[in-house]
Amino acid sequence: MSSSSSSTSSSKPVIIDYNDIRQSTNNNENDNILLQKIDEAFGPDGTGIIGIRNVPEFFETKNNLLRLAQPLVNLDNLESLEDPKSMYNAGWSHGKEIIKPGQPDLAKGSFYFNPLVDQPGTEEERTRFPMSYPQNVWPTSQLPELEPAAKALGSLLTKVSIQLCPHIDRYVQTKNANYQPQTLYNHLKNTDKVKGRLLYYYPLVEESSSTSAIKNDDSWCGWHNDSGFLTALAGDMLWNVQEQKNSNNNIDQAGLYVVNRQNEVCKVDLPKDCMAVQIGECAQILSGGAVVATPHCVKGVSGGMARSSFACFIDTPPSVRLLATPSSSSGGNTDEVLQLSSSSSLVPPLSARWTNGMTFGDFLTKTFQMYYEWKDDTK
Repeated sequence: MSSSSSSTSSSKPVIIDYNDIRQSTNNNENDNILLQKIDEAFGPDGTGIIGIRNVPEFFETKNNLLRLAQPLVNLDNLESLEDPKSMYNAGWSHGKEIIKPGQPDLAKGSFYFNPLVDQPGTEEERTRFPMSYPQNVWPTSQLPELEPAAKALGSLLTKVSIQLCPHIDRYVQTKNANYQPQTLYNHLKNTDKVKGRLLYYYPLVEESSSTSAIKNDDSWCGWHNDSGFLTALAGDMLWNVQEQKNSNNNIDQAGLYVVNRQNEVCKVDLPKDCMAVQIGECAQILSGGAVVATPHCVKGVSGGMARSSFACFIDTPPSVRLLATPSSSSGGNTDEVLQLSSSSSLVPPLSARWTNGMTFGDFLTKTFQMYYEWKDDTK
């Protein structure tokens, strides 16, 4: 599949109301409508993303954090906020991540933090899994408003995502009779393995060449699957930092692109008043393939535009074993999890990274290695 956006379409995400997911799961009409919407978002015809509207204080809390991305990247001595021992999974990171082989990711900078606790896990876990349990690093003297704004948005998105879990569990049960009630919810309800990521996408430099990166879907962030359980998204904020008129008048093309389960590239336009939840590969494994992670990227835009956004990765401890729930029709075979995975060549196949029963930590390690080595031969 080409990474060019010439064959893409625009997709309005399925939107549910926060008040509906707060209700206890039962068989009333409203709950059945909610399950239908979950099927539209996460089922065979979905994009793997669902929007949630009317989350109390979401819009203000989102803007309070996203507006701080630009002052953050302009701080002096950003290197003092780096945490090499966690492989840059806490504090500031720029040019450390590699999604395309041999190409450090310089298009964006990231600030990582745990929104729930500054020092997660036990001392033993922090020593054994430094990538999973880093300690927070804050620019307290230079940007004191960042910490409370980051924790407020990350905590809110985590809470709402976990409230959605019982409904995802109920949906999976309708597709897989062997799936145990509240599997995903029980994995995540008490977790402190949560990573917030405040992102700032730098203005792209336009080139005269027809192969300019700006013409590619993944010019701001390369194609990838989320390898964890759930990812909560807060949407974005665009900045005209160079005070230039957008020369190509293509600002509407900037944003999140997804490959759906029909292997079609879709631009997902999340309304500004909605958060979203995206399925990760570990949720796909637990569900036996009833819900599936979808490849996605972020396309940039010319004309001096920058972008800030926020994602929150809600996961289990790294010692948790990733055991698939095979459907009754599979005869106990977990191959169905792999067969239902995205067939896109844009991301490394799940079959090359996961074996049934491996730990979450080992899966992450294998996944990072594969992304460093992966090459999409269709480009």
